[in-house]
Amino acid sequence: MEIALGIDIGGTNTKFGMVNRAGEILEKGSLPTGKHETVEEFINALSNIIHPLIQKFSDHQFCGIGIGAPNGNYYTGTIEDALNLKWKGSIPLARILTEKLNIPCTITNDANAAAVGEMKYGAAKNMKDFIMITLGTGVGSGIVCDGKLIYGHDGFAGELGHTIVKPGGRKHWSTDSEGSLEAYASATGIAITAKKMRAEFPDSLLNQYPETEINSKTVYDCALKKDAVAIEVFRYTGQKLGEAFANFVMFSSPEAILLFGGVIKAGDFLLGPAKFHMERNLLPSSRGKINLILSELPEADAAILGASALVWEEDFC
Repeated sequence: MEIALGIDIGGTNTKFGMVNRAGEILEKGSLPTGKHETVEEFINALSNIIHPLIQKFSDHQFCGIGIGAPNGNYYTGTIEDALNLKWKGSIPLARILTEKLNIPCTITNDANAAAVGEMKYGAAKNMKDFIMITLGTGVGSGIVCDGKLIYGHDGFAGELGHTIVKPGGRKHWSTDSEGSLEAYASATGIAITAKKMRAEFPDSLLNQYPETEINSKTVYDCALKKDAVAIEVFRYTGQKLGEAFANFVMFSSPEAILLFGGVIKAGDFLLGPAKFHMERNLLPSSRGKINLILSELPEADAAILGASALVWEEDFC
């Protein structure tokens, strides 16, 4: 059996798993990312876990390692100035692991990995043109055209979360840009919108929560109780998302936009307005053609599956 190791590097934890071509996770584990002060310490800890895991599956054909990471660059095999990791500068992670373990290794950013995972194991199995949007703490994206990820000339194409949807709008907490999609449609952006809106309506159920507990989940809980302000938070967020989707459709004419992440649990509160405003802003020739589809990958394992799928994409075996 051919297997691959998928590694997802997050700011808090790094998750990994042995995965076969059918997308079955044979074994998985994790280690804390944030407790390692230097990248050398982290790589040593990761290697010490990976090596015995590879030995354990020595009766299988081990094809390689795929890594999804913030600011992972497919072309250079590096992590470059990731905002939510302690280690700054350019980290040649793929080369270091390849040399340490004598195993081929490839890397890309986490949203690109999610797109490949969806194409190999999930809802995009038979699609050649689609856009993956991950809605979590931030907004990530992976663009697939003619069955291939779009990387651009430097490896950083597809940062759709940082496109401007409201010129001169809300200032982003990390990039200082004004009016980016991520500033509105991420879980962080939803919390900011909710705090602003509840301040204007004292009777809103959102005011029952302390400031620190206002997040996309508490907004959803209030929306379920028919709180008008909570519903408006999602409607406004969905509008910004749908307007952005219309722009993305004009760019690459995808068959579908696939959605993944905790934010999409808001369901029709968010996706109804998103669909409406997308269609409203499309050219007549594009209307009614693009589906909004929820990811079919299990949320807990999606990052591992996406990272492992990079190995099949590279055809290491």
